[in-house]
Amino acid sequence: MRLIYDIGIRLYWVIAWIVSPWNHKAKLWIDGRKGWLKKLKQELEPEEHVIWFHCASLGEFEQGRPIIEAFRQRFPEYKILLTFYSPSGYEKRKNYEGADHVMYLPLDTARNARRLVEAVSLEMAIFIKYEFWFHFLYHMKKLGTPVFLASGNFRPEQVFFKWYGRWYRKILDCFTHIFVQKEMSMDLLQRIGITRVTVAGDTRFDRVKRVTETDYRNEALEAFTGGLKVIVAGSTWERDEQILEHAYNKLPDHTRWIIAPHELSVIHIQRLRKRFPSSVLFTGLDQEIPPGTRVVIVDTIGHLSNLYRYGSLAYIGGGFGKGIHNILEAAAYGLPVIFGPAYRKFSEAVELTGLEGAFPVQDEQELLSTIHQQLENPGLLKTSSVIAANYVLERVGATSIITEEVCKKTSSNMF
Repeated sequence: MRLIYDIGIRLYWVIAWIVSPWNHKAKLWIDGRKGWLKKLKQELEPEEHVIWFHCASLGEFEQGRPIIEAFRQRFPEYKILLTFYSPSGYEKRKNYEGADHVMYLPLDTARNARRLVEAVSLEMAIFIKYEFWFHFLYHMKKLGTPVFLASGNFRPEQVFFKWYGRWYRKILDCFTHIFVQKEMSMDLLQRIGITRVTVAGDTRFDRVKRVTETDYRNEALEAFTGGLKVIVAGSTWERDEQILEHAYNKLPDHTRWIIAPHELSVIHIQRLRKRFPSSVLFTGLDQEIPPGTRVVIVDTIGHLSNLYRYGSLAYIGGGFGKGIHNILEAAAYGLPVIFGPAYRKFSEAVELTGLEGAFPVQDEQELLSTIHQQLENPGLLKTSSVIAANYVLERVGATSIITEEVCKKTSSNMF
């Protein structure tokens, strides 16, 4: 099975290399890994003690970020190495100030694992949620380096729990300890003999709660939204924007909109401005927004999580495609959340829907009806808002559990 794994890893690299001249993401994936060892040695000295955090992509980074920041604050003398597998994570967070060196995860081969782990004085590693790379994990276990999985989320259909998954279960056994989000994950792991498990919860709740507590002000937006009903649409795709346009045309002119599309290309922003003609761009905001403006289009990254504070109601994109984006950022501010039908893979969306703090819609008419129902009934809106906010508040604390337990389990040889 290991031979098949190694062949698969190298085959993936070959395919990415072949398509890279025509595929931008594949090119970033290939080029970003060139010279990784030299860059690593330039940034981190061999005698410096290092804690390694690894995330697949941007979503996992946001999940792991509270842990990174907790360790940075608690142990400022340690260096932080942050790696990403995907360009969508690395390209957006390669300048993250909370890490001393950010890079792509090298291809998971035995040689690369040995070179990375032995190039620095690695004290521990923390992988986030779904990352299971055999050679890196095996080599750290071989050297006695503590390695943890944080915010793990396991499902019965994963290969570890299949009759043919025996070799893959060896990968899980490389972890010193696994912190999972839910009891179900712990039960699944215990059934296959993985007992070093703690139910800690989901660190995303800590992250979104912390964002609501940051000091953020935008005077132009405050004047634009003050005293009015505001719909914040985050991470929208083409189909989302089509049904939002329908609602925009039907709702009163005094309803305000903040729309943050997933795609920020010039062509897409221009198309959005045609859909919503009485709009201004976020990057063009001055102290005063022109009279008659109904929509602010967010044409930059990194601001959406703060902009939900100006909303009354949120729409989260992706639900008419592969799946919805982050709903917790909006819920943390007490915004009832609306999204499309592709949400059932996301437990927080399912749970919040059951509590009536979130509302899936199937089409334009259902979206408009849901918006009317919320915005025209202050009592209902307040109830939905309290449900959304409490859903987040009741689930914070995973970061402190993980941090304390990791320190206990490594205190004898690290701290």
